[in-house]
Amino acid sequence: MPPHAVDALPDGVVVADGTGAVVLINELARRMLGLGPDDGVGRPLAEVLQLQDTEGREWCAQNQPYGGLATRSGVPEQAWQLPDGTEVLTTARIHRAGRGGPVTTVAVALRPGRGRARLDRERSDLVATVAHELRSPLTGVKGFVQALLNRWDKLNDDQKKLMLTTVSSDSDRLSRLIAELLDVARIDTGRLQLHARPVDARMLVARVVESVQAATSRALELTVADEVPAVHADPDKFTQVVTNMVENAVRHGDGTVRVRLQRTRPDHEVDGVQVVVDDEGEGIPVDLRRRVFTKFWRGGARGGSGLGLYLVGGLVKAHGGTVEIDDAPGGGARVCVSWPAADQLD
Repeated sequence: MPPHAVDALPDGVVVADGTGAVVLINELARRMLGLGPDDGVGRPLAEVLQLQDTEGREWCAQNQPYGGLATRSGVPEQAWQLPDGTEVLTTARIHRAGRGGPVTTVAVALRPGRGRARLDRERSDLVATVAHELRSPLTGVKGFVQALLNRWDKLNDDQKKLMLTTVSSDSDRLSRLIAELLDVARIDTGRLQLHARPVDARMLVARVVESVQAATSRALELTVADEVPAVHADPDKFTQVVTNMVENAVRHGDGTVRVRLQRTRPDHEVDGVQVVVDDEGEGIPVDLRRRVFTKFWRGGARGGSGLGLYLVGGLVKAHGGTVEIDDAPGGGARVCVSWPAADQLD
């Protein structure tokens, strides 16, 4: 690789030969290690790679790139400190003369630690979001249970029933949030299990609309087209997707929420069934429509875990379907998911 090519890489690169002598350093690595234009090449890797951990140990002494197991082919990503104290992430590739042979080349990559700092911030945001979402229903459960324990003899049956109903509702909310978090983890790690079979989409969508309608004063309208085929889906996941779509429309829209179940267009990439949900809110700008399917995205100030549409996207794609966002005819947002028909997979 010519020198100008390695200088164009986004990471610092240091390469040493089988004797441990450095044969190549790109410009970024020189700057990170505090080396001059003519420094480094020909010197031992341990002298050039002046990296230490928080306990003062050296990178080469700790990782022994020329020692250890004869089958070792690399060093995983680690956090080290540059001479100026800045954190850097390092990985190394160890090349050998044949399987189990002597080391011929050691290539070390150095990447600024800003990426890890960003990841740490994202993880902190995730923990804060989850803690907030769990705390709200948990506070309700604790408060009502405490009131029942302290004032049981002073409460009449109607008051007790109301409190217990609220506790049950908040407990369901906690269970659902935990289930969503587990599904998010399974989607992220590719471990999502689906038990797909032919299911009656009309029945499941009607149940979802009826359930959501019972919990809101917002008007919901359901329209089912003629000759809607059965879909190939895990019924629980299908219900979860439609519930998230409808509840998201209720939460972020205004006026009537319209749900339509219909056959996909003949020219659509998925031959099956579409669930279309329209609201009368502010809509979703075109430049944000890809972001709504990311974790913990919130498009408004009306609450929610920020997991609903992420799960919609992940679960639909896992079934071989598609998700689209558009403008609703009367204003607001339209979310449309397409599922393959059961007879297409026979």
